[in-house]
Amino acid sequence: MTKTRRKFTAEQKAAIVRRHLKDKEPISSIAEELSIQPTQIHQWVALALEQVERAFEKSAKSKKVSQRSQAKINDLKDQRIKKLEEKLVHKNEVIAELMEENVKAKKANGDL
Repeated sequence: MTKTRRKFTAEQKAAIVRRHLKDKEPISSIAEELSIQPTQIHQWVALALEQVERAFEKSAKSKKVSQRSQAKINDLKDQRIKKLEEKLVHKNEVIAELMEENVKAKKANGDL
């Protein structure tokens, strides 16, 4: 009878590494409890420690994303400004027409 290989998810591996690093639980007791080799846990701990620097770095991808999102925000602002300017021009045209009609009406009534 062969043993089937167990697969641990990233969350499970992280929890195991946290138990060792944060809770100061010995690798041997964790390995015994989970029925895995202690060297496997040592490898996960080493991998986690190698990747610690990433938590403190700003990646180029996040910079590109923030630049793209900033560009998108600027485009949306420009579109909004353009719409508001068009609305303002239309409002001014309507006011000019109404004032013109008002002046004509006053002249017709003899008020001016």
